[in-house]
Amino acid sequence: MVVWFAPTPSPSRRREGSETWAGCNPGLVAAGWAWHYACMNKAFLAAATTLALTLPLAAQEAAKPAALAPSEIVAGAPKADWVAIPAEDLLVMTLAPDADGKPRQVVIQLMPAPFSQGWVHNIRLFARAGWYDGLSVNRVQDNYVTQWGDPNYDNPEATGQVKPLPEGLKVMSEADYTASNVDELAADLSFPLMQKTPGESSGWTVYSPSMGKGDAAKRDLRNSSGDDPYARFNLFYRGWPVASADMTSIWPTHCYGMVGVGRNYSPDTGSGAELYTVIGHAPRHLDRNIALVGRVIEGIEHLSSLPRGSGALGFYTAEEAAKRTPILTVRVASDLAPAEQPRFEYLSTESGTFARYAEAIANRRDPFFIVPAGGADVCNIRVPVRRVAEGG
Repeated sequence: MVVWFAPTPSPSRRREGSETWAGCNPGLVAAGWAWHYACMNKAFLAAATTLALTLPLAAQEAAKPAALAPSEIVAGAPKADWVAIPAEDLLVMTLAPDADGKPRQVVIQLMPAPFSQGWVHNIRLFARAGWYDGLSVNRVQDNYVTQWGDPNYDNPEATGQVKPLPEGLKVMSEADYTASNVDELAADLSFPLMQKTPGESSGWTVYSPSMGKGDAAKRDLRNSSGDDPYARFNLFYRGWPVASADMTSIWPTHCYGMVGVGRNYSPDTGSGAELYTVIGHAPRHLDRNIALVGRVIEGIEHLSSLPRGSGALGFYTAEEAAKRTPILTVRVASDLAPAEQPRFEYLSTESGTFARYAEAIANRRDPFFIVPAGGADVCNIRVPVRRVAEGG
């Protein structure tokens, strides 16, 4: 299913200067981020002020319902709203210990169908062949990506021999950067369950689990607004942030922590031998230009805090070879002993809890905040993922 977010039109998009407002000095009044023009004469203002003064400020504040922070909404989510991540979809990468001897482990959730499945197949094959073992982190570009794999592959700072690839790898085309089987996905698209109405405090329309079907479902989405500079539609599909231009194809988005496949110039699409993760502002311009295959769900700090490379594109130079972080092992979690398999679950993006969580991010009203933002980028609405405790 898909949860979609559309911003309320800004004041500049509303009609101004009409006869309705002739002779008035329109005051722009925020009513829960739904903007309204109001013309108030002096008598009305005086009456309103007198009325307000009759009610102590403390009493007015006490009458307001307590607003929950997004984290509090997630903490209160019922067990039924959490979805278990299969061990077959988890990749466990163990790095060499840090300078203090502390272990470093990174857990990656692999992308589910229908996205990037050829590359995901290759990554599992690489891991099961032990191909990543003994390689290293070779590139750390500030506010961009951390990249790991064969230090001699597609590295302008290296001159060594490329490591031979295992047999059985799939070769993917550029068309596979997106999923075009929207007809098959349409049954899982969500439509308006909670919509903006006058007087509501939300400035967004949140589409959550009112299920649509087939062509009618797609038509409803196509007739909706909600574009950003990168795509007309920004959605969530089964726990993943995705986007679309016209609902004829859908693609995953380059948000913080997403994992992609390094490649050379087109038509090369990469095999999965080189992987990277986003460690800075979401580089959405990479969407549909590189395959996204997963996301880091634990241990991102072990990749984002590494020393930056000074070579081209942030690669470590020959003089900086000691900065490369060795990769000890990479394993598919389902291949580990049962006691060693990490267990994770994500908050269903089809749930009412996620809809409330997303709306709270778009319009923060908890005590620290003064002015609700009135919207949020799809990458700012990070899907909550949590580790499941033993026996949980």
